[in-house]
Amino acid sequence: MKKIIAFLLFLFPCVISGFAQSNGVVYGSNSQAGHYASVNGIKLYYETYGSGKPLIMLHGNGGSINAFSKQIPFFEKYYQVIAIDSRLQGKSGGSPDNISYDLMASDFCALLDQLHIESAYVLGWSDGGIDGIIMAMKCPGKVKKLAVSGANTVPDSTALSNADLMQMKDFVAHNTTAPKKDIALNKMMIDQPNIPFADLKQIHCPVLVMAGDHDMIKPEHTLKIFQSIPMASLCIFPDSNHGVCQQHPDLFNETVLRFLTK
Repeated sequence: MKKIIAFLLFLFPCVISGFAQSNGVVYGSNSQAGHYASVNGIKLYYETYGSGKPLIMLHGNGGSINAFSKQIPFFEKYYQVIAIDSRLQGKSGGSPDNISYDLMASDFCALLDQLHIESAYVLGWSDGGIDGIIMAMKCPGKVKKLAVSGANTVPDSTALSNADLMQMKDFVAHNTTAPKKDIALNKMMIDQPNIPFADLKQIHCPVLVMAGDHDMIKPEHTLKIFQSIPMASLCIFPDSNHGVCQQHPDLFNETVLRFLTK
């Protein structure tokens, strides 16, 4: 039975570069916790914290592990956190000529195989939420529970505002000085993902669908994702934008923890 949990950015997910917690750790640049794995022809960078059941953290477009600087120190008390830099982002390798959500989801499933992890909890923000949805569809045995925030399943005006779409298209068409990887990551958001709502019925693990009430993802699109997944719960955070995990971390963290432990 579905449950609605009511807790009545700009274009890109916010990235807090080099943000250090009071313990002095700079997440995403911590040599003591950092590792590289060879998957799908690239070096994938990840950091591990804590112990217990594995919890995978997947950041948004153009970001890095550091996007979860306010989640890692909370969740490492309960889980083995495995925070990953997606391909072509952070410290991970990749080519601007070969980037897609399907490929990133494949990277993460391959990493779990290398780490001999049969299944894991997955927390994905923005693009990381899209990756998590694809993981739950393409390698369902790997995803025990999935929590996503600010994810979309199509790249059009039913999910995003025309203004946001035009900004991305203008960036790709007219920016001649940006690095190739930035152009490629923006073009990916223009063209992808393309997941029919009917296909979301393939997801059989529990899913928490989250968004801010002022998210860049339209509320009706978030609601449709929730309605299309059989074992889904919905949470819309009040007075929140696309970066709710950084904006209201205590409420966000406690909401996700309650979902994972129920």
